[in-house]
Amino acid sequence: MYFEIDNYNALREALHTLCLGLVQRDVPPETVYDSKLVADELLSNALRHGGGKAFFSVAVEDDVISLSVRSLHAFRPPDESILVSLESESGRGLYLVDRIVETRGYSEEEGTSVIIRIKKE
Repeated sequence: MYFEIDNYNALREALHTLCLGLVQRDVPPETVYDSKLVADELLSNALRHGGGKAFFSVAVEDDVISLSVRSLHAFRPPDESILVSLESESGRGLYLVDRIVETRGYSEEEGTSVIIRIKKE
C-alpha cells in the first residue's frame, strides 16, 4: 500500500485503508490497533512539521509489518525518544511509537523516512 497525504482527511482515509488491509491479511486486532496508532503519530508529525505533505507505505511479509513515512523536509529523528513531562502539551508521539515497535530507523534520502517493524502477534 502506498499513500501520498497532504491533509488530515487524506490521513484519516489512509489510516482506514491501512486497517482494512491488515484485517484482510488476518493481522490480530491488537496489532492492527498498534499499527494504526504508530502510523497516525508519524504521519501527523510529518504533516505538521515536514512541509505539509507525507508519503506513506506499508508492507506485510511473513510475521512483520513495515511502515515507512517520509516528509518533504529532511529531519533526523532522535535515536532515542524521551518521556516529556506530564504538563507538556505535545512531544509524546515518538515515545509512544518506540514503546510499540520492534525497531525504528530512518533515511535522509528524499526527506525523512521513518521505518518501523511491528511483529504480528
